[in-house]
Amino acid sequence: MTTSWRRRWLAIDLGDRRIGLAVCDPTGMIASPAGHIDRRPGKRPPLTAMLARATELEAEGFVVGLPLDHRGEDSPRAEEARRLAHELATRTGLPTELVDERFTTAAALRAVQDMEGSTRGRKGDVDALAATVLLQHALRTMELREVPDA
Repeated sequence: MTTSWRRRWLAIDLGDRRIGLAVCDPTGMIASPAGHIDRRPGKRPPLTAMLARATELEAEGFVVGLPLDHRGEDSPRAEEARRLAHELATRTGLPTELVDERFTTAAALRAVQDMEGSTRGRKGDVDALAATVLLQHALRTMELREVPDA
């Protein structure tokens, strides 16, 4: 079997004010929140800060959330995610995957509520949890795509 997807991936969930981050273990099996990076509204994503976190977390690839609309088509924010993914791949030479991020924030909010927690003052934690949901979905998808060597 090919194991090229088994690596430490850094997931990036772009938001207007915060960028949620998640990382997986080196085997590409378990995703965990990795904090967030604040973003100035209306400004480009802070690429330098993301690259520094990727280095700090020993990332070997990127999963970037692709914001699609309810029909599965590009939303107005999708182009920004595509540009970011291209820039990350170009600057680092690491594999970069775009993954549908619909409902990740809703799933993160639901998880916090299910644990009877509050999101008040914890928006960065929710963004990191949304990135974790995104990364776990991406890991399952990559594992399902795995094909035996010929």
